[in-house]
Amino acid sequence: MVQEIYIIDDDDSSIVIFRELFKEDKDYKFISVKSEQIDIALKNIPSLIIINEDAIDRDVVGLCKQIRRDEDNNITPVIVVSSNNDKEHRMKILKESIEYYIKKPVDEEYLYFTVKNLNRLLANNRKVSPLTGLPGNVQIHAELKKRISNNEPFSVLYLDLDNFKAYNDVYGFVKGDQIIEFTADTILKGIHNSELMEETFVGHIGGDDFVAIIPSTNCEKICQTILAIFDNNVKKFFTEKDLSKGYIEVENRKGIIEQFPLTSLSIGVVVAEPGRFHNILEIGEVGAQVKHAAKSVMGSSYAVDRRR
Repeated sequence: MVQEIYIIDDDDSSIVIFRELFKEDKDYKFISVKSEQIDIALKNIPSLIIINEDAIDRDVVGLCKQIRRDEDNNITPVIVVSSNNDKEHRMKILKESIEYYIKKPVDEEYLYFTVKNLNRLLANNRKVSPLTGLPGNVQIHAELKKRISNNEPFSVLYLDLDNFKAYNDVYGFVKGDQIIEFTADTILKGIHNSELMEETFVGHIGGDDFVAIIPSTNCEKICQTILAIFDNNVKKFFTEKDLSKGYIEVENRKGIIEQFPLTSLSIGVVVAEPGRFHNILEIGEVGAQVKHAAKSVMGSSYAVDRRR
């Protein structure tokens, strides 16, 4: 996923430097923002904010306070670059939970690796699951809020495994973890095979639940690709005996043997036309309904909600 980094300055003097520094790094996108536009910028929840104090026409401490008061950006890293060498001034800024204060003149190589390492650290810290390496609920909610605030069309795919508990009961938690890893890889492969990869977000809600946010209201092809990859490769997680039967047998609490279909994947799709949803709770409610519809079909399937 592309890392959007906002450069706060009022004369656009910094953006050229950063774009040149990172011209070989396609995963970084630098956007110049005027200090008076900070409210608009914060709605997009950038990966990192860099403030060029010498090039803004307002109090930098107040600007830092404003960023930290914003609920969606209270963990967004901030770097202040300044020619002010006064220690008291520097301490005031750092006390606002600002990660770095870099004094000018700036060594460009030092600046480059500071940005790179800070983004790497943040990416690692935001991973809810070492199992899949995908971002968790904090980033999922932030991404949904951003798309709603921007009033842009998008689709939300809610994906989870069918009969996963039965699989865990028969094959154990180690195998269960493996099939969850496989599902995460399958979703990513399905996304990467599309033309929408760059602006797509994939997250791990937890357990066998995943979400993908697609910058399009037409994502049936992506759903079909994901399900095809899943069904073509999930067989390796079952014994030949279970594959030949087409089901697995689980003893319930009463000692009665029950039969469950082999694990499949269901996708519930919520199409978010501009203005349809006002918050993430509304999306979640519709998502639960449409995913239930998908799971009511035997085998891997998807269902799309296009209500306005």
